[in-house]
Amino acid sequence: MDERTKYTEHAGVLADSSPAAARTAARRDGSSAVATVREALASTGVHLMPAAVLGPCLSIATPEWTRLAAHWEDLAMDRYASARGTHRLRRYGQFSLSPATGELMQLPNTAFVQPDSTNPLYIDIDRHFEPLTNAFAADPVLRAVVCLLGRIAGALDGTDRWVAKVHPFRVIATAGRAGQQTPEGRHRDGVTLVSSLLVDRDNATGGRSSVFAPDGTALLTATLEQPASLLLSDDRNTLHEVSPIRPLNPARPARRDVLVTTLTPA
Repeated sequence: MDERTKYTEHAGVLADSSPAAARTAARRDGSSAVATVREALASTGVHLMPAAVLGPCLSIATPEWTRLAAHWEDLAMDRYASARGTHRLRRYGQFSLSPATGELMQLPNTAFVQPDSTNPLYIDIDRHFEPLTNAFAADPVLRAVVCLLGRIAGALDGTDRWVAKVHPFRVIATAGRAGQQTPEGRHRDGVTLVSSLLVDRDNATGGRSSVFAPDGTALLTATLEQPASLLLSDDRNTLHEVSPIRPLNPARPARRDVLVTTLTPA
């Protein structure tokens, strides 16, 4: 059984095959789940949404998830990570989001810049990544995820417009080289909300996500193993890191595909 099949079984939200009453119940469950996430972020600063919980919030069908995951086959080499020994593929895009209306508008492609205090590996470096493909930027599932994050982030800031930065990542590991998920170590991203959506993983062990309070207290530690699992944290008041991945079967590479999306007030 592959990971995408497991997503189908556990998410249980096949919008194209559910009767109207089931879809109505799914939307109601989704609203309740959003309220739970907002409360958790406002109180503890972190929350993990399992695939079975995220599914009703998005109401996507299995073919739609499969189409989203296929975009990870069209990422470009991250030359900055490669220079430090990490085999990582990625793209990058920005959107303007109005949480009140759900209006989502793609912004021009620019360099990716992080505050100096958040990423010591790239101080004073403007990193230029290949933009999202047109198909990826227009994918309804991507847009549904970003709009959902806008609803959730309202618990942290009441802004009327967000800037959403979208980073699809693929990290690859081999028997002789671990896949460094966060080579900068424990860090902040310099944003308001940071999220990591597991899209797929194959032949991988490790990749354990940890979120910490500023004093170093561990708030949550979990391995995202089920596709459509979503980890969210209040980046202003927490730090995070992800352990390296390694191959379960050393004869084959390991990979971990995630969608990292951050939100900051426009």
